[in-house]
Amino acid sequence: MLREHWGWFVLVALLLVFLYLLGPILAPFAIAAVFAYIGDPIVDRMERHRISRTAAVCVLFVIATLITVLALVLIVPLLQTQVLSLIDNIPAWAQWVQQVAMPKLGLKMPRGYQLDVDSLRKFLASHWDGASDFASIIAGYVGRSTPALLGFLANLFLIPIVSFYLLRDWDVMVVKIRNLIPRRVLPQGIAFATETNDVLSALIRGQLLVMLALAVIYSLGLWLVGLKVALLIGIVAGLVSFVPYLGFVGGLLAASIAMLVQEQSAGSVAWVALVFTVGQMLEGGVLTPMLVGDRIGLHPVAVIFAIMAGGQLFGFVGVLVALPVAAVLAVLVRHALRRWARSALYLDVDTPPAPPAVESDTRP
Repeated sequence: MLREHWGWFVLVALLLVFLYLLGPILAPFAIAAVFAYIGDPIVDRMERHRISRTAAVCVLFVIATLITVLALVLIVPLLQTQVLSLIDNIPAWAQWVQQVAMPKLGLKMPRGYQLDVDSLRKFLASHWDGASDFASIIAGYVGRSTPALLGFLANLFLIPIVSFYLLRDWDVMVVKIRNLIPRRVLPQGIAFATETNDVLSALIRGQLLVMLALAVIYSLGLWLVGLKVALLIGIVAGLVSFVPYLGFVGGLLAASIAMLVQEQSAGSVAWVALVFTVGQMLEGGVLTPMLVGDRIGLHPVAVIFAIMAGGQLFGFVGVLVALPVAAVLAVLVRHALRRWARSALYLDVDTPPAPPAVESDTRP
């Protein structure tokens, strides 16, 4: 059987090599495919109300654009204010660490390596004097990185275009792929595709909602306990929560340090710990079961390995597609294990011996 289909194996291997070589330019297409997959159920619902596919996609794009612009208008100025506040407080934080925190821990700076807080304050004041200098520094960096900026803008402009065409022709592409499946394995292929869609739906749509919910919970909780950079740390902790425990541990450490330096009191850190503990409990007991479910079947260690392996092999694109690919591979493994459990080798069933050959009587 392998000899009959060796050509297909060679074709798949060449396709994988081709994708590996094109890794640097696949990012906008991978992001666009994720957006199209997320938006397809919404467009399908619009089609049930007798709206054409193209019109439904246009409506969805208008709504998504309005939400994005509104979020940028509301969040970006707040983030800019908190970043500037963080930069302004760096000298005071460094002085507190050097003069208060380290002596309490019994630590001392090496002789001759004392931090010059006044020089640090003058340096930051000369380079980060308010929002206008913030914008000028960004503009200067952009000016020095024109090729990278042009590439980034090209990819950014390409994402909505590719998303539009993929979303408009999504159902057509699904039908064409189904027609390519050999008729002999079509039932198994449909079962595999259905299970894969359930897993990817839970993973992509559900995990995005979990990340958004955690960003809101962390930001609101840290703001209630008085942390000045609550929005900045809360959003970052929520966005990186797709890696198991990274958002919780990283956000807890960053918020604890910021609160400790801000209030200079160990008791205030307890409130930060309470915020992240409540967020973790809500994630594990409410958000993940309700929005993601237990259909993914990926162990946290497998998730971490998939993300690291994807980044090592394909860079940023590998990080983007690592979890979906790992989820599909998990479905393949489950199907393979079910077939293995039904196999004669696993069940230790001996194949019946061949009946003895009957010799014909040739005697006269």
